[in-house]
Parts: sequence; C-alpha cells; structure tokens
Amino acid sequence: MIRFDNVSKFYSVYGKRRVILDRVNFTLRPDINYGVMGINGAGKSTTLRLLAGVEEPSRGRITRSGLRVSWPIGFSGGFNSKMTGRDNVIFVSRIHGEDPRKVLEFVEDFAELGSYLNMPVHTYSSGMGSRLAFGVSMAIPFDTYLIDETLAVGDARLQRRCKELFDMRRQTANIILISHSMEQIRQYCSQAIILVNGQAIIYDKVDDAILAYRRLNG
Repeated sequence: MIRFDNVSKFYSVYGKRRVILDRVNFTLRPDINYGVMGINGAGKSTTLRLLAGVEEPSRGRITRSGLRVSWPIGFSGGFNSKMTGRDNVIFVSRIHGEDPRKVLEFVEDFAELGSYLNMPVHTYSSGMGSRLAFGVSMAIPFDTYLIDETLAVGDARLQRRCKELFDMRRQTANIILISHSMEQIRQYCSQAIILVNGQAIIYDKVDDAILAYRRLNG
C-alpha cells in the first residue's frame, strides 16, 4: 500500500512558488494497476518521482507499507555520471539488497553495452543510458514498477525483449503507468488517477477516467 497524507509539492520558479500538488490525500492498493493521466504540466512525472522516493514532498508524508517500489523505468537520473555503468549497477544492487553479480549478469545480457559498461555513464548516449536504466529496473524484482511512458527502449528487436521482460515481471508485480495513450491505459490498468489543479482524483473504472480526461482536453 502507498499512502499520500496531505502531500504538497512546489518549486520556486523565477522567485515564484509553483504548486504541483496541493494537500493531496489518496491510497494506492498493492493489487491494482493504476494509470496516471493529466494534461501537460499537471504533475504526472513529479508524482511518479515522489512515489519512487526520488524526490521528497514539500509538505506531508508518503508511506510505502511493505512494498519495494522501483524508480521510474528508464530513469537514469539516479546514476552517478562519473562512475562506470558497471559500478553503478553494483551500487544500486547493494542498495536494494540484491546479489550484484546476478544483477550485473542480467544487465550485461540485456543492455548490450559491451565495453561501454566499463566507461563512465556521462559518456553514454541517451539511448545507452536508457538501456542501462531499463536493464537494472528489470533485474531487480520490485513489487511495484513505476513507468513514465517508457515501456520499451532501443530498436525493434530490443523492444520485443523489453516487452517480454515487462510481461514476465507483471505476473508477480503491479504497475503505476503514466501514459497519454488511452489504449495503453486500458490494456495495462484497472483503475486510474487524474491529476488536475493540484489535486488527484482516483477513478475505480478506467473508462470513467478516460471520459473525464477527454473532457479536460476538450
């Protein structure tokens, strides 16, 4: 279970406060796949980073009860750019209590970075960084996977491998998915959250959420 208790998130932009979430309260159950929708700038990616613990709320509290929650899949912002890909994989593995050798073997096979795995991450292209991040995400068996649009990376062959891995993980884990694709939301999610005007509204039925989202964009 993930609970937001009176959570606010704001940033200072050019000396002015920009409120993303305003005293938000909701609970996400561990047995449900949620879609997250909202117009551009509504705070979808910020909410996902809060769920992951990549960022902290400005006010309020977020509780993750007994769940291992991933960082947003494909998000490489948690890597140390001066460290090699290999050292980053080992570091992340240890943080999450995983066997670094097993995680490294998985990532080496999946990401196909070759000798670049021994190079600093700042030398990677964006695609290489995404492959590394996706590989590490899939190598660790989280209870909840956070997905910010990215369900696959790389060329067609690698995208097929991503989908196979993702489908395998979904058998034992749930997902929280940001997507502008209504078909994707329908395919993967059974409930949905709409972010609007700093608030989060949970819909028990995805189709009801899609109708509300379309009204927002109308």
